[in-house]
Amino acid sequence: MLVASLITVIAALAYLVRSTRALHRKVNRNADRVSKELSAQTGRFKTELAHVYHQFEAVEQLLPLLKLSAPLPPSRGWAASPDFLLTLAHVTKKVRPRLTVELGSGISTLVLAKSGAKKIVSLDHSVEFGTQTREMLLSHGVRGVDIRIHELETYSRGYKWYARSTFKGIAKIDLLVIDGPPSSTNEDARYPALEHLVPLLSPKATVILDDVYRDEERKLADAIVKALPGHVMTILSHEKGTAVISPRTGK
Repeated sequence: MLVASLITVIAALAYLVRSTRALHRKVNRNADRVSKELSAQTGRFKTELAHVYHQFEAVEQLLPLLKLSAPLPPSRGWAASPDFLLTLAHVTKKVRPRLTVELGSGISTLVLAKSGAKKIVSLDHSVEFGTQTREMLLSHGVRGVDIRIHELETYSRGYKWYARSTFKGIAKIDLLVIDGPPSSTNEDARYPALEHLVPLLSPKATVILDDVYRDEERKLADAIVKALPGHVMTILSHEKGTAVISPRTGK
């Protein structure tokens, strides 16, 4: 009886030891997994924090350049990012465009106007956003910006893009800013700019594209620089990716 009880106890102890070891291995595996997850989360947090800090730096540099008389609307979500807006300001002040054409109005329109762009034509398919831009410009004392609001037109090849009537009088564009229409409107939504507006550029024009981290916009940027053999493209590591296509030095 005693021997049987002892065997039972030994068996129970052996089972307990095996179970403890198995639990220990499982805990170690879970600990490794949790550690890896925490490390990954920390990495993502640091990256996001760096992005936020970069945008904050861009705002800090942008505001003194613009000398605003009223608050800026939010620059998150659909709006252009501060680093993109800062590039718009720098390029505009550098090239001093006589005619600027912008696809998609918003804060960028105000930045262009405050940075010295002489004549601005901004195309927008949204009555809501176009009207908001007009009101924002008025609140900042900006007059004379030509915001052309018209619903997208269906072209013969089936895509929808800015209406032909909105191109009236546009020629010799010195600065072309491509930040519309939204990608949700078509596949390759912004690609028609290559056909309809690139031929209207002046010889020393500069083209700026937002969102070039997206495949569609990068494809458009590559096509534009290919169509302009006297130009070079610089990709800026902005929040959404910015392409600046400008004349080669000395051209």
